[in-house]
Amino acid sequence: MSTPETQSKSTSAFLAQAAIAFGVAFIATAAGIIYLPLDIWQRGFLLMTMLFLVSSTFTLAKVVRDQHEAARVHHRIDEARLEKLMAEHDPFRAA
Repeated sequence: MSTPETQSKSTSAFLAQAAIAFGVAFIATAAGIIYLPLDIWQRGFLLMTMLFLVSSTFTLAKVVRDQHEAARVHHRIDEARLEKLMAEHDPFRAA
């Protein structure tokens, strides 16, 4: 009565596409900030905010993934408990 493990894995092509898209976006944003007609401190501020945005995005993605995995583990534990109760239940036994 257990359900098969259906964990979707990303293909290598999707991983490569995501990495390339991230690299292009990061380099384009950095180049745009560097070539803006601004003072050095203004460029520095924009570069620091861009780096903070990237690091907080990675942190958010990790937290969302961890919560999803924890919920999946709890769901599997609940399923195992239910299967154990159903296996141990004898409807013809006198109470």
